[in-house]
Amino acid sequence: MHIRNWPAAERPREKLLSRGAGALSDAELLAIFLGSGLRGRDAVATSRELLTAHGPLRSLLEREPGDLAGLPGLGPARACQLAAALELGNRHLAASLQRGVALTDPLAAGRYFAQRLRARGHEVFAALFLDTRHRTLAFEELFQGTVDGAEVHPREVVRRALAHNAAAVIIGHNHPSGCPEPSAADHSITSRLKQALALVDVRLLDHFVVGDGAPVSLAARGWV
Repeated sequence: MHIRNWPAAERPREKLLSRGAGALSDAELLAIFLGSGLRGRDAVATSRELLTAHGPLRSLLEREPGDLAGLPGLGPARACQLAAALELGNRHLAASLQRGVALTDPLAAGRYFAQRLRARGHEVFAALFLDTRHRTLAFEELFQGTVDGAEVHPREVVRRALAHNAAAVIIGHNHPSGCPEPSAADHSITSRLKQALALVDVRLLDHFVVGDGAPVSLAARGWV
């Protein structure tokens, strides 16, 4: 049965309009982008096959445009459109953290760390430096490691905070395994960094751990 013959409440576009994009499954979102499916299959079925063979969604979207172009149901035009759509989303998120813009939504910082670090194959530790009004001064990747971890030096974080004349810092790192659950080491370095930054009157506002799904805020857990 063609999608246009489905009950209205089940059609991806109608569902998005009535309930919002968050109500759609990965396959339904991808189907809206595809518009149509392969011969003999609708867009949702084609999307499910793509995700089964080449997913999950994160793995599919992290492919280079040239690789995407060779997948069934995509091709060069759709691959370019998908890459452009992803970049639009990235730039929209980054716009909220541009230099001189006040950070009013703390979770926006977590989404920004996820955007910058999630696809990295090794652990990367980064910092977002803010002024007294929580306006963005700079974002820096400070330490890089292996798939298992990165060695973090509090002295260097303090040095970079002073270099930017920062009043506050948000830190974050990724877990290449995909599991965002903070480790005992993450808890320990957060405590050490908070103490080191406090000595120079710089506040540590949060520490985000990035994996699959939403980043985990250590401040939300009372660890900052």
